[in-house]
Amino acid sequence: MLKPLPNLLINGRFLGRRATGVDRFAFETIRALDQLIDAGDPLVAAMRAEIIVPEALTGISNPFRHVGLRASGKGGGLRWEQLALPQAARGRLLLNLCNSGPLLYRRQVTVLHDAAPARVPDSYSRSFVAWYRLMAPRLGRVSQRVITVSEFSRRELCDAYGIPAGKIGVVPESGEHMLRVQEDEASVAPKVNGRPFVLAVGSLNRHKNFRLVAEAAKRIGDAQFDIVVVGGGDARVYGTDKDALPRFVKHLGYVSDGELAALYRRAACFVYPSRYEGFGLPPVEALALGCPVIASRLPAIQEACGDAVLYTSPDDPAELAGLLERITTDATLRASLRERARARTEALTWRATATRLIEEISPWLM
Repeated sequence: MLKPLPNLLINGRFLGRRATGVDRFAFETIRALDQLIDAGDPLVAAMRAEIIVPEALTGISNPFRHVGLRASGKGGGLRWEQLALPQAARGRLLLNLCNSGPLLYRRQVTVLHDAAPARVPDSYSRSFVAWYRLMAPRLGRVSQRVITVSEFSRRELCDAYGIPAGKIGVVPESGEHMLRVQEDEASVAPKVNGRPFVLAVGSLNRHKNFRLVAEAAKRIGDAQFDIVVVGGGDARVYGTDKDALPRFVKHLGYVSDGELAALYRRAACFVYPSRYEGFGLPPVEALALGCPVIASRLPAIQEACGDAVLYTSPDDPAELAGLLERITTDATLRASLRERARARTEALTWRATATRLIEEISPWLM
């Protein structure tokens, strides 16, 4: 007896590149879908899902039990996505999870995480911004359904790209994947020297706004804590003079997931000063590991984190400096934030994400 053909094809382009936040969303959503199938959930009883990747990725291991993996089409990247992927889909429902998809294929559902290229264009190259200016509105027109990750992003996609609000569904994210990471405490311990510390991530993207942390640090006198920064350095933030920042600011560079998880667990708090977000996955990851959070007062972050974090203006280093000193000296406040974080993250699971996504696309599954 012939095995039925898949009725849901998933754009697997993301499996061939270095993982980003949207790639994390894709992997964890598929993983949760795979678990729903394994559990025999009635919602996916008629579903036969398969990931399509370029032929150049033939031989990569399939991490899923019930979601197939097939290579089809030469080339890679954008060219493969626009030309080979529609041919592989052949009229079946195509699910794009990472902000892009074929412009000339109509039987598809596309996840657009935010409107960042339109709202903070100076964080991206001109060619990238120009491509998104063309691609996002077109995908909004041709896709059967558009999915995003917050009500804020739904409004942004309407305003920036003209996608009708009624065509956009909302599927939130989760930070629970961090609970599966093996914490590398042995590598972290020598780097943080036993003093209390605040954790921050330095990013090259301008809208991530690490400069706010740097300016807040300069306003704190003889701090009784360190600020530990992970990620790439940027002369626009740190300046050319190594003494521009106080000595209690320690830059660790890039760290592994295991080291990051251990830092989250040890930190007095995590600081997230971004100027623009469609959801705010890093603070949700921090909350999942019980790390108190100070984050920018942005609609999407407030939507994701609720009352589980302390909020600051992304333009007020004095406000952030005050919160840093307060949270590092107030154990009762930190305990209260951890309790609120536990309640908040219990509602944000990848299983809930996958369930909501399948409910959104089920009218087009045949």
